[in-house]
Amino acid sequence: MEFDLENSLTSLEEHHSDTVPNLFASESDHMPSRNFLHCLKNSGFNVSFRQEAISLLLQAQYSCNYDPFIPYLAVNYMDRFIAKQEIPQGKPWIPRLVVISCLSLAAKMKNTHFSVSDFQGEEAGFIFDTQTINRMELLILDALNWRMRSITPFSFVHFFISVLELKDPSFSQPLKDRATEIIFKAQNEIKFLEFKPSIVAASALLVASNELLPLQFPFLKCSISSCALVNKERLLNCFNALQEMVEMECYESMLDTMSCTRTPLSVLDRHCTKSESETASTTSITDGSAVPEIKRRKLNGYGSK
Repeated sequence: MEFDLENSLTSLEEHHSDTVPNLFASESDHMPSRNFLHCLKNSGFNVSFRQEAISLLLQAQYSCNYDPFIPYLAVNYMDRFIAKQEIPQGKPWIPRLVVISCLSLAAKMKNTHFSVSDFQGEEAGFIFDTQTINRMELLILDALNWRMRSITPFSFVHFFISVLELKDPSFSQPLKDRATEIIFKAQNEIKFLEFKPSIVAASALLVASNELLPLQFPFLKCSISSCALVNKERLLNCFNALQEMVEMECYESMLDTMSCTRTPLSVLDRHCTKSESETASTTSITDGSAVPEIKRRKLNGYGSK
């Protein structure tokens, strides 16, 4: 049976009354160990290892047209694995073997065809036989205590949408879609590993609500903050971090758009006087500094409601 990340503990479409408390009670078992983030921040090798692995997984997603939930699940397996298993340095073939094995396990959980040949070849640099991959899969399974039905932020999205009690139910799907995008992006940054999946899910929905339903945001924020199962302080910290991530992404996207569309009308337009250059530089710095100011207003506004 295919594993549904939105229903980690059940194959049914609806959450039973006893399922949600079980999710909150079990989510810590599906996270990396508590000291993993500290070790990750203090180890340049582990950080680069994770970045390289995620890059390989994203390449696999696009080249093989995988459901994005498959590489997401694979990264979850990888984080939990490297939190328990020390990765030897100086062996560049290990990241690819770990990636292939985690991706293979995730594909099996999603009942998706996975072909090792897609990742083997001269351009890959390394070729692994099936036996080697199977051994690595067993090593990963053992490190994860065979907990393959990972509890992720997606496991809590349905619950928190119901907590919001939206006036117009038609907004449920757009909120879910936007929160899903935010959750996918957050997985790439190590700072979000410190937050429980439920906190990431609730925070992502709040960021989505702030974007799509700004007038209702104070009420929606209060609804989630009042949930007895949510740590308000952790919720605020994660919300702020996600909001900063989204704002920075929008700012970088805006700069990319401006750089692409700014085409000189003539050769003369390519040159400017010294004073013009200084003015442009000053304007650029001023514009850049405006972003953090806007950010502060939004974040402080969250806590003042």
